[in-house]
Amino acid sequence: MNCADLEILLCDYVDGTLRGEQKIAVESHLAECAACAEFARDAAGAVAFMERAAVVEPPAELLTRILFELPSARHTQSRSAWTRFKARWIDPVLQPRFAMGMAMTVLSFAMLGRLAGIEIRQLKPSDLDPVKVWITVEDRAVRSWGRAVKYYESMRLVYDVQTRMSEWNEQAEAQRKADSERKTKQEPRR
Repeated sequence: MNCADLEILLCDYVDGTLRGEQKIAVESHLAECAACAEFARDAAGAVAFMERAAVVEPPAELLTRILFELPSARHTQSRSAWTRFKARWIDPVLQPRFAMGMAMTVLSFAMLGRLAGIEIRQLKPSDLDPVKVWITVEDRAVRSWGRAVKYYESMRLVYDVQTRMSEWNEQAEAQRKADSERKTKQEPRR
């Protein structure tokens, strides 16, 4: 048994519920390992300390207060229309997970807008004119398409240049090889 196995079985050993071979294995490990033996003594001391604590009885009215505070217990009471509306529509919106989700959504849209080049400023009624919005969107789309085509054409040109350069290098290497072979054939043998 190693120290990690002992830590797993230590609670059962201290409680006295460990039986058979496992108990013998734990006791033999505790006899051999000083660190684990000290750890077991500390655990047994902590359990003994907790057992000395007095049992606390809850107050009699605690159960009544808990039942009164439960949401299902409140449904039996009559509520005003405003309270029902608030409980149904406003309270869920005020939950932290919903508020955080909305904040992350706003942040995401702000980041996407910033990435797309949309400048943030105060909106004017003229900004919401559908014709202007359409023209702006179309202009940006045309410019983006133009940039993409230019990038593609540039990459095609670069690829063509690299291909030709590698072909020329291969031809030059083959020419050098052929020249060196011809030179070795033309040299007189001794």
